[in-house]
Amino acid sequence: MKLATYQDGSRDGQLVVVSRDLSQAHYANGIATRMQQVLDDWGFLSPQLDELYTQLNHGKLRHAFNFEPKQCMAPLPRAFQRVGGGAYLNHAELLGQSPLGEPLMQQGGSDDFLGPCEPARFAAEAMGLDFEAGLAVVTGDVACGASAAQALDGVRLLMLVNDWRLRNLPPAALASRPACAFSPVALTPDELGAAWSAGRVDLPLQAMWNGRKVGLCEAGPEMGFHFGQLIAHVAKTRRLRAGSIIASGAVSNKDASRGFCCIAEKRALEALESGQAKTEYMQFGDSIRIEMKGRDGLSLFGAIDQDVTSLSEAVVTGH
Repeated sequence: MKLATYQDGSRDGQLVVVSRDLSQAHYANGIATRMQQVLDDWGFLSPQLDELYTQLNHGKLRHAFNFEPKQCMAPLPRAFQRVGGGAYLNHAELLGQSPLGEPLMQQGGSDDFLGPCEPARFAAEAMGLDFEAGLAVVTGDVACGASAAQALDGVRLLMLVNDWRLRNLPPAALASRPACAFSPVALTPDELGAAWSAGRVDLPLQAMWNGRKVGLCEAGPEMGFHFGQLIAHVAKTRRLRAGSIIASGAVSNKDASRGFCCIAEKRALEALESGQAKTEYMQFGDSIRIEMKGRDGLSLFGAIDQDVTSLSEAVVTGH
């Protein structure tokens, strides 16, 4: 099934079920009002939502309405924890990182996420504004010490993620990890069919910068650590509670003709080839669109479609 969260003026929004083709939606009020409720009681509530999803896809819901991604918050607007992974070894190598047989993972902020079409606002272009297109999973409860196979059973939902980076700030600086954005829709792994394979998504992820396709990277074959391994790595030291988000890091392929899912990779390749990085980081007024399509050519998660703007342009609302 496919789920989203509509804006309603609250912190956690209103849960909606979205049709398979992303054309229609229906409020899930009679079952649950918020995504975290479903994650907390997955065994009881998810079958009810799945039934609503089936009815929606068959046109049997009288109060269905046109789905509008611009009305969406992140599917899970705030989470108990978010951990970013370094699942793609080519990305780690290009950026001078060494996984040493284990994924490089870093805790990130989870109290506030950007909606899929919400502008990304930054204080200065000189910070080195960079997108990072990848995938993320939302887990159920996962026990401390869980194996990779057990951890994989804990995957409840998948999303696309744009994990914004500020490349010119020190990596250890808290401010170098701004709020990330997620796709309009989160989906259960069965929606991917055969493309969900051993904890990987065997489909290309497309990145379009200012309307120009810069990346069409295969997400599956070169994912060095699958989602079960990423989750299990976190669970080595603690249990995960339902509603934890684990991200893959930027999708990356050794074949440079596939393009890039973050600017830092492009700059690293330029430096290797000519001794100097030439591609500039993002500027105010730029846009980024991140999307994954199924083998039928239809969008699976909807698109992350964001503009980059100056923080000084933001209207102070107190939220």
